[in-house]
Amino acid sequence: MSVKTSDSINNAQADINANAYDADCFIEFNDDISQIALPEKFTFPFYYQPHALSELAAKQLQQDYLEPNPWQHNFGLNDSDEQQSAVGKMFGVLVVKNQQGKLGFIAAFSGKLADQNLLSPFVPPVFDMLTQDSFFAKQSQEINQINAQIESLSHSEQLMQFQVNKRSLTEQRDQAVQTQQQLMVTGRKQRKEQRKQAQAQLEQQVITEQAFNNLSIELSRQSVTQKNHLAEIKAHWLERITEVERALDKLTDELQGLKAARKQRSNQLQQQLFAQYQFNNGLGEIKDLNAIFADTPNHLPPAAAGECAAPKLLQYAFTHKFEPIAMAEFWWGKAPKSEVKQHKNYYPACHSKCRPILGHMLQGLNVEPDPLLINTAADKQIEIIYEDAHIVVINKPAEMLSVAGKHISDSVQTRMKQRYPKASGPLIVHRLDMSTSGLMVIALSSEANKALVQQFIERTVCKRYVALIDDVPAQQSGDISLPLRVDLDDRPKQLVCYEHGKHAETHWQLERVIDGKALLALYPKTGRTHQLRMHCAHHLGLGMAIVGDDLYGKHDKRLHLHAQQLSFNHPDTGAPMQFEVKAEFE
Repeated sequence: MSVKTSDSINNAQADINANAYDADCFIEFNDDISQIALPEKFTFPFYYQPHALSELAAKQLQQDYLEPNPWQHNFGLNDSDEQQSAVGKMFGVLVVKNQQGKLGFIAAFSGKLADQNLLSPFVPPVFDMLTQDSFFAKQSQEINQINAQIESLSHSEQLMQFQVNKRSLTEQRDQAVQTQQQLMVTGRKQRKEQRKQAQAQLEQQVITEQAFNNLSIELSRQSVTQKNHLAEIKAHWLERITEVERALDKLTDELQGLKAARKQRSNQLQQQLFAQYQFNNGLGEIKDLNAIFADTPNHLPPAAAGECAAPKLLQYAFTHKFEPIAMAEFWWGKAPKSEVKQHKNYYPACHSKCRPILGHMLQGLNVEPDPLLINTAADKQIEIIYEDAHIVVINKPAEMLSVAGKHISDSVQTRMKQRYPKASGPLIVHRLDMSTSGLMVIALSSEANKALVQQFIERTVCKRYVALIDDVPAQQSGDISLPLRVDLDDRPKQLVCYEHGKHAETHWQLERVIDGKALLALYPKTGRTHQLRMHCAHHLGLGMAIVGDDLYGKHDKRLHLHAQQLSFNHPDTGAPMQFEVKAEFE
């Protein structure tokens, strides 16, 4: 049966419906799987290659359900589909043994499908917010009523009229004050000139001292009169503006009160909602989202936490006493505007929403080790291409970090420190992705580092990469300009973002075709994180991922991206220098 929530949510009829629905979730394999060996350990969900059983389950789900698409969800795969409203979807399969020891699989989708939560043959959500009699629906309706009041008051004719009146009165006040102040400036100049002339007349004995004193008194009186008039003007307009402000404040206070009530109700509803999302693990422990995310930096679950396919699958397996065997998630449909998602490709679970949840749920299972904690460069050597007293040019092997990471210290930087213990400064001038091989220049002094960094900042350094991509573009060359920013929900992946992304530009040229794949020369004009990988893989770029790109494409022996050429001026002599090293895959 489904995960239990509070009595106010589930009634007897809902339980009956849930039980009837649950009966369809265990799916038997159509093909003979007797010759496929079971995995020794459960899938590490954040970096994996699908097990054969997971692939078979995914293909069966695709053929039997996704291709027929009985729900009429617009995946954007057909020419007749409305592309503007097309929504691709992440699906997951979990190979399990049921209580009778039979091997099969269960399936799930992330979020909603065809605007629904409950669809056969997929497992139900951990908590169904769409239940009509749930607290979420009722309290959401109450919050929506507050929203309607806020919207009505915010755009009320009375509020807008008070705001207009205040602006108008303020402008009139400012104009009246400015006019009076200008009169005072003119009067001050005139009085100053009168005093000057009277002083001269006094010195020439044209007027008496008594007449001069009388004039001075009169001029002072005029000054005081103008100052008093200015004060009267300010007082007059202050009274009128204050009257309007009182009426306006009454409405704005009411508006702020509604907003405060909405915030309080929303926070309470959010906490109550998070409490309904309860997740088991392999040890039989249960935690809700509030507890799971309590130790994360923000202490709050992100939006849609618990709605992804992987947590749904594991929760269903635990509550039905199924033994989890292997899991995989894949994308089906048109790619999102900002992300790189390719139809039918397998992808790991996301980090911001799923990592804390799955970190709890996987406890008690025999899970594959995290490959990202393994130093894949332990047996690799750095090739020295050139060295002098100021710089070293190296050929970095693929799968070696440029600088020490959080869990792995072995890197170009640490090895260079060991090789050149007397070097000063940070050594590293620029970086290559861990999976990228090729040329890097290392500075052996702070002065050399500063001079080289300045060249990179001024973009006078010339870089040429070569990449093998998984298809052949129609053109021979082109330019790609797609702004990039980090995916806050799934670091270190990048997104195309025209609002907050940083300008990123790449020129590419087709070198030759190798077994149906294109070898490209890539010339990055900017140096954004994952720029070349994103510009190749994103559908607004080439739409063809680099071979072996485990973030934006498919796994392979390595990422087929290599920094082939590097040109710069020597930081000490200023002499132009150029280096080239061919890639092993050229």
